[in-house]
Amino acid sequence: CVTNTRKYFKLISRSLWVCFSLDALKKTATKLNLNSNNIIIKTKQKNDAEFVKKLRETVSNVVENSKMKMKIEQMVDIAHELGISVDEDCPQCQVAKKNADAITAEIQDIPNYKEAQLPLQGQIWKELTSLEKEEFRLRKVGTQDVEMYKSDLQEKKKELRKQQNSYDMSKAMSCFISAISRPGTDRCYFLKWMRMNLDNLSREKLSDLREQYKKKCKDSEKKEEIKDIDKQLSNSSLGTEHFFREMGQIYEASLSLPETSPSRQQLKHLPKLCAELLRDGFPLELVDGDASNIPLRWASDVLAQLSDLVSPQNKILVVTVLGVQSTGKSTLLNTMFGVQFAVSSGRCTQGAFMLLLRINEDVKKVLNCDFMVIIDTEGLKSPELAQLDDSHEHDNELATLVVGLSDITIINIAMENSTEMKDILQIVVHAFLRMKEVGKKPKCQFVHQNVSDVSAHEKNLRDRKILFQQLNEMTQAAAKMEKKEEYKSFTDVMEYSPDTGNWYIPGLWNGNPPMAPVNAGYSEAVYEFKKNVIQLLGNRDRQKLIESSRITQKK
Repeated sequence: CVTNTRKYFKLISRSLWVCFSLDALKKTATKLNLNSNNIIIKTKQKNDAEFVKKLRETVSNVVENSKMKMKIEQMVDIAHELGISVDEDCPQCQVAKKNADAITAEIQDIPNYKEAQLPLQGQIWKELTSLEKEEFRLRKVGTQDVEMYKSDLQEKKKELRKQQNSYDMSKAMSCFISAISRPGTDRCYFLKWMRMNLDNLSREKLSDLREQYKKKCKDSEKKEEIKDIDKQLSNSSLGTEHFFREMGQIYEASLSLPETSPSRQQLKHLPKLCAELLRDGFPLELVDGDASNIPLRWASDVLAQLSDLVSPQNKILVVTVLGVQSTGKSTLLNTMFGVQFAVSSGRCTQGAFMLLLRINEDVKKVLNCDFMVIIDTEGLKSPELAQLDDSHEHDNELATLVVGLSDITIINIAMENSTEMKDILQIVVHAFLRMKEVGKKPKCQFVHQNVSDVSAHEKNLRDRKILFQQLNEMTQAAAKMEKKEEYKSFTDVMEYSPDTGNWYIPGLWNGNPPMAPVNAGYSEAVYEFKKNVIQLLGNRDRQKLIESSRITQKK
């Protein structure tokens, strides 16, 4: 039905007559003052396709020609008149909405707003990132004394931290921290309203920029203009992660102040606030996608507080997904674990986000752990990021980090993008050749998405062999460069089997969205894959015992 305030337009077919008798239909028509033009009946002479077409045409005409249109939020009074309960009437929800609106109502121009209200994560943070990387890599040291060079870098870092501390906490950040300091339900409502408000604001701005980006991309000669629009896209993106990122920078900057400083003492509670949110199921930004850096002290202190909240004795497993842009990584995690990572076509996720899941009692017996950390990463090999000079290095850093943190890495590949993962995997192999010395050998599973054939696993035996051969060649090349030529196979570096380490999953949609229905086979295949992942992780302790006993026997 389509509602026009107080009058109802009913579309009733004979297929509903199992529920409504003819008398009931007449009573309903009389009560709602409906005439024959308001009722569509499916006769035996009319097939389903014609009937559905008629329904669509009628509904479209009503929607287009309706003179009175309003937003759902404006229908609250009408809902009350009709006796419909409204969830948002809850006092906690109303207070949270008021707090969120107080922050977002002042946003007119997103880049200017970020510069004024979230200044610590701008150019200063990017310069700090550059100095920190140079301090460890020493690529520009040249003929200078290494210790003197490091000392200069540290002085520059201190100067930048002073600049950060020179800013007073903005009004927006004061309101944000105050709102998330409220009890659990209140801050859950607040963060939900913040997400909706910020998504609406970003959508309006980003849609125009994306249209410009599409037009410029058709002209390959306008690379500088494309680069400029890409920068605007990044600057015009605003979400709750930016507020948490600013909170992290405020905290890190305060650590450079004397321990007795009142400013530092007032900010000591921030990591615990974020740890409580992480415990309650909110994602935490692990890698800043704009600066390509981890705020180490902030992340360490948040995780230390989390450890205290959930008991230090608890065991945690880490599952990571890695893949080329727009291969369905976030959707895969959401389907597997019932979480809500942001999903969209294009570079939606930026950097890496971690989310804590409490394991229920049944699965706990299998996995022998209390919590699972899920890490979602941004798409690698993104066309937008390719405009930047250090895009390849950015991808390599991200891939190496998240694989290094994980107990099992899901490498997600769309069938049309399989070759694009080779150079990323090669970097991962390099990293793990070095990490073998500390006993790190993570599990690895390849997920091939958008596979239409149900017998794909049997028919792609040749492709799996070719993939394994390529992985072995990459391992041998990397081992030669690392002077560890005893490693000949990919399985020497990562725990992987060509037969059991590849999963084929059909496309999510039956047809083209947005009207296409969801493919039930997608969920079924993901469920089978999830069972396999749990089984693999559950066997890890038994395999470690076997390996340790072999080592003992050799000794």
